[in-house]
Amino acid sequence: MTTKRIVFTGGGSAGHVTPNMAIINELGHEWDISYIGSKEGIEKELIEKMAIPYNGIHSGKLRRYFDLENVSDLFKVLKGCFEARQILKKLKPAVVFSKGGFVTVPVVIAAKSLGIPVYIHESDITPGLANKIAQRFSTRIFTSFKEAKQYFPDKKTKVAGSPIRKALLFGSATKGREVLGLKEPLPIITIMGGSLGAKKINEAVRESLPQITAQYQVVHLCGKNQLDPLLSNHPRYRQYEYVHDELADILAATDLVVTRGGSNAIFEFLALKIPMIIIPLGRDQSRGDQILNAKSFQDKGYSITLEENDLTNENLVKTIEKVFKDKEKFQSKMRESSNQDALQVIIQELNKMQ
Repeated sequence: MTTKRIVFTGGGSAGHVTPNMAIINELGHEWDISYIGSKEGIEKELIEKMAIPYNGIHSGKLRRYFDLENVSDLFKVLKGCFEARQILKKLKPAVVFSKGGFVTVPVVIAAKSLGIPVYIHESDITPGLANKIAQRFSTRIFTSFKEAKQYFPDKKTKVAGSPIRKALLFGSATKGREVLGLKEPLPIITIMGGSLGAKKINEAVRESLPQITAQYQVVHLCGKNQLDPLLSNHPRYRQYEYVHDELADILAATDLVVTRGGSNAIFEFLALKIPMIIIPLGRDQSRGDQILNAKSFQDKGYSITLEENDLTNENLVKTIEKVFKDKEKFQSKMRESSNQDALQVIIQELNKMQ
């Protein structure tokens, strides 16, 4: 069997890496896989755990506003282009697959300069700055949302959905409860504030614990250095900075999830048919992509949006009660979803490469 080589790129946040990991895990043995990311980004740790050859390059931050650091970062991008070009000339891949993030821009530009086809995937309803630039150099573009297609050239864009990590689909609820040590037959709420945690969400959850744990059990993924030692012995509350291998089982045991509005996460919960309360990052913290993601899911009947500015103990408790009251309606809408198997769509396209 002829070996084909593919280079993945994407980084800066877990959301720019986990879809690549999902695709990597499903590619056949005919593919030789390498990765290009930043020298110290989160992608380095995640990809090296998969025993995938990792190549680090310099990467400047892309900003939509004037800043003196734009000048120095421009030189970092140019240096990254040179480094990526040297790596790609050596590897000679059949295709580069880019998931977004600042580090991808030099890689995509370098690939185009060498005549290497570039496939990109956009998770959100509106493209991030990296993918806005990358689309000019791309051969094929995939989007998670139908609404996103309008921002890209129609002839080379395909709505594929979000690549879901297959392992998440095969969790055991029984094992999840055992891992958590939750033995009461009460519903489980899982709180996920992102890889770094979310201070305001963490505070609202912990301050509401007396009301919430009167009826539910809580699993709180609170982010690095965000554990509260005073709550370590609470009988209906479990807190973790982050979970890895246990996540599939924990989600299998979960009845409701409270989450940020990152596209990859909410598409995974959609695939698992877990009703959601989405607390998107506000425009003061982001470009507003999570707000649009949350609105799309709420309009489709998959979730309820709770704006961070409206996040109070009382509103959190009321929203949880509302979702549980209509849990069957949310799950019914999720079952009606026409969301495709993005992994298969993308892999079928990649397998066409010579």
